[in-house]
Amino acid sequence: MVKGAEAVHAANPDVLVILSGLNFDTELSFIRDRPVSLTFNGKLVFEVHRYGFTDGGAWVDGNPNEVCEKVTANIKKTSGFLVDQGWPLFVSEFGGDLRGTNVNDNRYFNCFLALLAELDLDWAHWTLVGSYYFREGVIGMEEFYGLLTWDWTQVRSTSFLNRIQALQLPFRGPGIIQGFSYQLIFHPLTGLCIISSMPDKLMLGPCSVSNGWKYTSQKTLLVDGTNFCIRAKKEREFATLSTTCSDPNSKWEMISDSKLHLSSKLGDGSNVCLDVDDNNNIVTNACKCLSKDKTCDPASQWFKLVDSGKRSTTSTSTFSMFNSAEILWKALGLI
Repeated sequence: MVKGAEAVHAANPDVLVILSGLNFDTELSFIRDRPVSLTFNGKLVFEVHRYGFTDGGAWVDGNPNEVCEKVTANIKKTSGFLVDQGWPLFVSEFGGDLRGTNVNDNRYFNCFLALLAELDLDWAHWTLVGSYYFREGVIGMEEFYGLLTWDWTQVRSTSFLNRIQALQLPFRGPGIIQGFSYQLIFHPLTGLCIISSMPDKLMLGPCSVSNGWKYTSQKTLLVDGTNFCIRAKKEREFATLSTTCSDPNSKWEMISDSKLHLSSKLGDGSNVCLDVDDNNNIVTNACKCLSKDKTCDPASQWFKLVDSGKRSTTSTSTFSMFNSAEILWKALGLI
């Protein structure tokens, strides 16, 4: 590994040097005890891969909250710790079946996108291509992980492109003004964030225009710089903004093993969780799929508090600048 890194640096001192891990590039924990010692600095990047099948059929066979907690803990132990040490960590491969029918991959995506947002990782998706000239003995084999369809003329899943759009811009670091930190409330299932539509309505919208939020020590979710907080009213009703922020309806606990449910206690003693209706409005419903049950999917109720801050300039992701198909064709140099 060290010899290879030094050889790349010697060949071109201006390029980044990317070091891979073991076990299909999922394991970098050996770096914790044996740090890499090189003759250069400031351009070393570690890379990691992760797929739904990395954990076999765990996502189908287990409760999504419980599996998400275990997988997240494993990733942080085997590679994510490098971020805490100040190293760049690049997810150079992740992906899944984009037809939307693979339960294992669908559940994995919901959890993994939350982790990508939390750690603010750079990433590359496997893969762009919709088919191969020849693969595994098959001519014209279709690639269901591909962003493009079999004939390369359409986007296979525009909803997936929309989901990863928010992850193209850094949540922290370059472009974020120091001293203006806050949090975003990210919804992995849609790739959107909670935004307020005054006077008191809450809905999902692009993370690039989201409100900043503060999760306080009193467990309230305040709109940054204001006295407005998110408040539950009743089950199956809209969550609202309110200046009444001291009662139980305004306290939000991160519950379940995944810590992706935001739960509040109503006046009658029942608990509700933030959820999303068919029109992307934020509502409160009975908390679902918290443990044990492997047949239900809690994804609509999964929200991740992501550290971020005010941007120095207005930025948009690459995918938001063009029609999804157009940007992919531009990338290929075909238009």
